[in-house]
Parts: sequence; structure tokens; C-alpha cells
Amino acid sequence: MVKKEWYLEYQLKINRPGLLGDISSLLGMLSINIVTINGVDEGRRGLLILAKDDDQIVRLESILNTMDTIKVIKIREPKLRDRLAVRHGRYINRDADDKKTFRFVRDELGLLVDFMAELFKQEGHKLIGIRGMPRVGKTESVVAGSVCANKKWLFVSSTLLKQTIRNQLIEDEYSADNLFIIDGIVSTRRANERHWQLVREIMRLPAVKVVEHPDIFVQNTEYTMNDFDYIIELRNEPGEEIVYDVVQRNNMFTDSDFGGFDF
Repeated sequence: MVKKEWYLEYQLKINRPGLLGDISSLLGMLSINIVTINGVDEGRRGLLILAKDDDQIVRLESILNTMDTIKVIKIREPKLRDRLAVRHGRYINRDADDKKTFRFVRDELGLLVDFMAELFKQEGHKLIGIRGMPRVGKTESVVAGSVCANKKWLFVSSTLLKQTIRNQLIEDEYSADNLFIIDGIVSTRRANERHWQLVREIMRLPAVKVVEHPDIFVQNTEYTMNDFDYIIELRNEPGEEIVYDVVQRNNMFTDSDFGGFDF
């Protein structure tokens, strides 16, 4: 029988020496293998484990609930956030009200890149928005996530190296294996109808699309925030306000800035 992966998370009530050894021994007696273990929050540990049938997990949970040194928080099939929490030793900050919004700060760039890479690996249409102030690392993180996911990235509009507004793609660039990056401010402030025809074509592709400044993008297009599958917020520090009048001033260009650079 093929073993099934589970995620176990428990809170330490009494952090005594040898506790982890006791739990490891219990897993061994139940023929449950440990894949990975790590601290995932203050006073919490998370484990990825392998069991050959669900009855093993039922017995494990029953025994763990009798222990006065720990409290079981989660025991379930692992979600993406669970896997990343064990891998990085911390949970992704998720909005309590809007479940599709995830928040990061600059010292979590490794976690952010890993998170995006896992999203980029998923097949089919996926629309991801990313918010943040200028020079916080939005585009660089998207590109790094693309590399980790082994995806080719294409700038449809961008300011990373030189202001880019594309009006067409070559034939092999329409591949669903590519990742398309759109700067919402550049597209809405500088683009012509040919560019928007291209954006609509890309939106219909069964591929991953990342839109920087999604709020500005939806203000000026037929798309809405409900069309986005994930919203990522990146800040320099916790509590930083993302102010779009500042963002727009930093993204205003003159015609000479583009120098005829038209794809």
C-alpha cells in the first residue's frame, strides 16, 4: 500500500527534555515515518509524516490527546502553507478576512520566492496580483520564483530594466508554460489599444499571469479583484502602508523615457 503524507502540528504545554524523542518513539511504534520536522511558531512544532492507512493517524491522534505535555493543533493532509511552514520554520501571514491575500516583509523574501514558485508550478490559468511600494522587490521576487519553478518569464509591461510595453508576442511565446508579468500602472498609463488586445489574449491563455499593482489595473480595465486567485503584499517592514499616489508618481514617464522601445 502506498503511504500517505500527513501534517501534524502541536503546541508545547510543557517543554521538557526528551519530549520530541517520546513523540518520535510513538510514531515509530505506530509504523509512521517522519519526513520533516521543524518549529513553525513560538512554542509549536510541525511535522510531515507518512502513514500507510488512516487508522494509524486516528490511533496517533487519540494517544497524543492523552498527553499533558502537548496540545494537538492540526492533523490533516498537508496544505501548501503547511509544507512551507515546516520548510522555513514559520507560517505565511494570511489575511483573516480575505483568505486569498498573503502578506510578506523583505526579510521573508526566501519564503515569498518559495511560495510563488509553488504557485507557478501549478498547471492552468492562475491570476496573481502583487502589491508593494517601489523598490521593495516585487519584480525580482516574481522572476526568482519563475526560475525556481523552471518557468520562462515574459514582461508584457515592466519597469525593471527599461520601460517595456509589448504590443505582440512571437509564436512560441504564447506557450502555457510561460509566465506573463504585467505592471498595472505601466499598462494603464502608457499603453495603446494594441497592447490591451495582447493583454486580453494573454488573460485567456491557460497560464500563470502576475499583475503588479492589481488595484490600479482593475480601476482601468474590465477585470475585477474577484478575477484574482491570489493577492500577495510585500512590505519593507510590518505595518507599512502601501500608498498608490506615491507608487504612481514613481512610475510616471515621459515619451522620451521609452525611446521607441516597442515590442
